[in-house]
Amino acid sequence: MGGTGETPAMVPMEKLAQITERFEFLEAQLNAGAAPAEIARISREYTELKPVVEEIRAYRQSLDDLAEAEAMLADPEMKALAEEEMPRLKARIPEMEQALRLALLPKDAADARPAIIEIRPGTGGDEAALFAGDLARMYQRYAERMGWRFEIISEQAGELGGLKEFSALIEGEGVYARMKYESGVHRVQRVPETEAQGRIHTSAATVAVLPEADEVEISIPASDIRIDTMRSSGAGGQHVNTTDSAVRITHIPSGIVVTSSEKSQHRNKEIAMQVLRSRLYEAERERIHSARAADRKSQIGSGDRSERIRTYNFPQGRMTDHRINLTLYALSQIMAGDLTEVIDALVSHDQAERLAEMEG
Repeated sequence: MGGTGETPAMVPMEKLAQITERFEFLEAQLNAGAAPAEIARISREYTELKPVVEEIRAYRQSLDDLAEAEAMLADPEMKALAEEEMPRLKARIPEMEQALRLALLPKDAADARPAIIEIRPGTGGDEAALFAGDLARMYQRYAERMGWRFEIISEQAGELGGLKEFSALIEGEGVYARMKYESGVHRVQRVPETEAQGRIHTSAATVAVLPEADEVEISIPASDIRIDTMRSSGAGGQHVNTTDSAVRITHIPSGIVVTSSEKSQHRNKEIAMQVLRSRLYEAERERIHSARAADRKSQIGSGDRSERIRTYNFPQGRMTDHRINLTLYALSQIMAGDLTEVIDALVSHDQAERLAEMEG
């Protein structure tokens, strides 16, 4: 083999050159002092490209090192050193190519956004409400582990505890990129505290994860909404259920209804509008996604809320994610917010599916 030029590259070199040129152009604009209105946009794109460009440069350096080592084989004095170096380089290059192929996958524009998570009990009555409460705590603990900010938007307690309704805003780095896989139906199998006979009961809760939308993207005319102020009431006597300032906003064209029950009425309107914008933004994203994905087999991460995605079996300490056939016997750790292994597996599976689709 005379040199790396004879080996077909696993990644498109022309694409790598375009990305590097774009990065250098953005860097020059920032150094030259871009217009204030443009700095945020340029900085965001620059930050997104920086790790990719670092990988491209390391990959090119490895290709150069391999070509140099191959040339050294012809020099008797350098041959031994080259033969020692080449296996390491040849093993490293495919790993770098795989990392680059993943980096070149089209990004979901919403991945870097904060997320709004909504949890509601499904089938199973009081036990479903208790499970909804368990899920809310699980996500709050996961957010803490990730160093994210978790702000409860509204919560309504169930008759015997748990939650009849729950929503929260999660802010931090790459929140939606990881949380989007949680949308769907979560099923629990366990002996309810209310069950005297000790029989295993199956119930469910629904989780919806929405990327946060801002006012610029989703403009809602005042004529499209109806705002009602009401007294929030519910079981449990929690502060969120004893305020007179709850706000309900109805989006007339779509029929979407959003409520918020913080103590401040002004803050409630602000939060409810934030949630409404995010729901309308996600509805539009789902419409576009459905049109593009008509032929796509894998819907992982698409946020289909009617899909049963996961089962939590308490008697056996087992969690199964049905989308990727992943079973972990670590239920207590998962319920305590240790979702890293589960979400990492979902991310890897999604990347593999998209790579196969792109290269197929």
